[in-house]
Amino acid sequence: LNRPRIFEHIIITQLIVSIFFMINLLLIATVFSNQVFLSTMRYILFLITLVSDSVFLILSDLLLILYNIYFTMQVSLCIIFYLIVCQCMFVTPVTLTAMTLERYVAICLPLRHPELCSLHNTQKCILIILTVSSVPCFIILSTFIAAASSSVYTQHKRCSMGIIPWQNHFKFAVYQFYFFIMSITITFSYVKIMKVAKAASGENKKSTRKGLSTVILHAFQLLLCLIQLWCPFIESAIIKIDLLLYINVRYFNYVTFILAPRCLSPLIYGLRDEKFLNALKYLALCGLYKKKIGFT
Repeated sequence: LNRPRIFEHIIITQLIVSIFFMINLLLIATVFSNQVFLSTMRYILFLITLVSDSVFLILSDLLLILYNIYFTMQVSLCIIFYLIVCQCMFVTPVTLTAMTLERYVAICLPLRHPELCSLHNTQKCILIILTVSSVPCFIILSTFIAAASSSVYTQHKRCSMGIIPWQNHFKFAVYQFYFFIMSITITFSYVKIMKVAKAASGENKKSTRKGLSTVILHAFQLLLCLIQLWCPFIESAIIKIDLLLYINVRYFNYVTFILAPRCLSPLIYGLRDEKFLNALKYLALCGLYKKKIGFT
């Protein structure tokens, strides 16, 4: 086992995580910098994804370090870590689906948008997102509890998200079911917005096409999340062939499909919004940049 190569990967990962985490913190601070963002559904949902992704980045990175330095902990503590990571992993795609529905309402049902996407309904939406995101985590946990003996929870082991093979297949089935439902929702929204886009004209057409591109972006983000779920199955096949290749592939998957999408996609989404972009520039440049839109 090439230990120097593993520690080299860990050091590089720390630099990447630090950069991405700082980007997320800047985006979170931007949302809190203007009361308009905290009273609008799409910005609040955007904030949920940022917070969820930031927690996911920190915890998954911490577990990566602890695993590679052969640090052991009680299995019960590892389960708690797993539940938090699992919850955060689902919160982002479920929230992206909710954001897509918000764009569908804004474009296809503009007269009902203020009512359906009010602050009160946003709070309900967040509660639904957290509930829906927690269901697969507790289903998977239940299968583990059913299969494990009571003595396992007090044992000290390296914390890994890997579980026994049949549970892996069950977990994959649950994940695919969720993403199937979310994909249908996004496709439905895309088709409906496309119909409105064809019938629209002038400023309405421009606004509708922007909403359409937003839905496409959400679909792309969802695809990256789906690829992330396939990674463990690809890695489990490669480890049987070559251990060094497995280490390199696992590192590539972690950076490409777990770290990067959770920061680059939100940044791209934020930069597409003129009001948010102006607030971001104002905050990043410590008030040196100031434009009338969004500021007084």
